[in-house]
Amino acid sequence: MRRVHRVFGAAFLLCVISVPAQAEPLITKTYSYFRIGGRKAEDLDKELERHGPVTKTSGHRHPGATEIKFGGEVTYVERSGRCSVGGAKVTLRTHIILPRWSNGGKAAKDLRFIWGTLSSDIKRHEERHAEIARNYARVLERDLLDLPDRKTCDDVEAAVTETTRLVLAEHDKQQARFDQVEAKNFDARMARLLQYRIDQRSQ
Repeated sequence: MRRVHRVFGAAFLLCVISVPAQAEPLITKTYSYFRIGGRKAEDLDKELERHGPVTKTSGHRHPGATEIKFGGEVTYVERSGRCSVGGAKVTLRTHIILPRWSNGGKAAKDLRFIWGTLSSDIKRHEERHAEIARNYARVLERDLLDLPDRKTCDDVEAAVTETTRLVLAEHDKQQARFDQVEAKNFDARMARLLQYRIDQRSQ
């Protein structure tokens, strides 16, 4: 007998799709942009604070953001008085939100240079968030498929729920840890990137 279970994680909505077993998670990534103005460095700071996306975790605006939504479906199979996972498919949708400077062509050359360095770093940061989520989507699907059989499908369902909760909780911790490290090293990283680009430009 085939039984289907919709999985709901602690932090992310998991939605229903069909289930080919032993396949890679279905992962999609999209982008959108918000416009900022200004012709001075202080203007850019204010514009990012005024127009940047608000994240649910912090409740504050940021120069960029990555929206993450996990999804998936697990099927159960009963045979010989035992129940096991018949198939598991995890989905992941990431949506990256980045700034776009509308006055770049009218600003001073030095400011355009600084903005180019900063905007590249913002994009790199958000791409890394998406990469972390991709890694955990693969971990979640693997762990669900590897669950041992149980006496009843209710027992398997409980194991699926707990496994999902643990993997997504670890995902959340890893994302938060990445943000903490990045924030701590921001000034040193920007100085290093600016110097690198200066050196490249002078060659």
